[in-house]
Amino acid sequence: MAPKVLLFDIDGTLVRAGGAGRKALNEATLKLYGKERVCSEFSLAGRTDLWNFATAYRLATGRKPSQPAVARLYREYLRLLPRHVRRAAREKTYILPPGIKTLLKRLRREPGLLLGLGTGNLEEGARIKLGPSGFNGYFRFGGFGSDSFHRDLILKKAVRRACAHAGLRIRPQDVFVIGDTPFDVSAGRKAGYRTVAVGTGFASWAELKRSRPDHLARDFRGVDKWLKWFGMGSSRAAWRRPRPRPRPCPRTNARRS
Repeated sequence: MAPKVLLFDIDGTLVRAGGAGRKALNEATLKLYGKERVCSEFSLAGRTDLWNFATAYRLATGRKPSQPAVARLYREYLRLLPRHVRRAAREKTYILPPGIKTLLKRLRREPGLLLGLGTGNLEEGARIKLGPSGFNGYFRFGGFGSDSFHRDLILKKAVRRACAHAGLRIRPQDVFVIGDTPFDVSAGRKAGYRTVAVGTGFASWAELKRSRPDHLARDFRGVDKWLKWFGMGSSRAAWRRPRPRPRPCPRTNARRS
């Protein structure tokens, strides 16, 4: 059986972290530039960290963002983010969507499935946000906001890492992008992958329907339904890594000019 790759978004999909990222970015911008509630002036949902931090810097200072300036803002954000995530967990605003724990446990047991992240978060921030969920161990690879400003290229980078992880070539039709916003759907479609939109996050149900994903779900309940979407069904056929030398993974640039 050919390996299949499932790429999960984080914010609003795997977890809802009580706005920890937004609060940390607001606080970082206030500390560095004296700008209050900068995140009230734009939407972070479905964007990449590179885009979010560049936008926050521009709104806070009125200047064009530079790489050193964005890096400085991100370092301050990372310093503050763990405290906001811990507070969300303590105040019970850190929420796991219905069914996600059960689904991930089942998917990890399925032969031939590779679980990865496809997120606009830079990796260190992504791992901090996932900390209280206990989900970090499910995801050994991924595509992150540091790979590109463009979500479709982030997803392609994740698939290249999946190729390296498995030592196998992975076909585009065997990659599924799971997310909670139309940005996830459009990026997955642009990359040539299949898409699943889930109504656990920050987009309305009407917006998700209009984005026309391959599959649409209110949440992660109903394991058999999800397995069927991934082409697994009730099959328990073993997947074994072949011994012949693997074909090279298709190349893709991580950044777009």
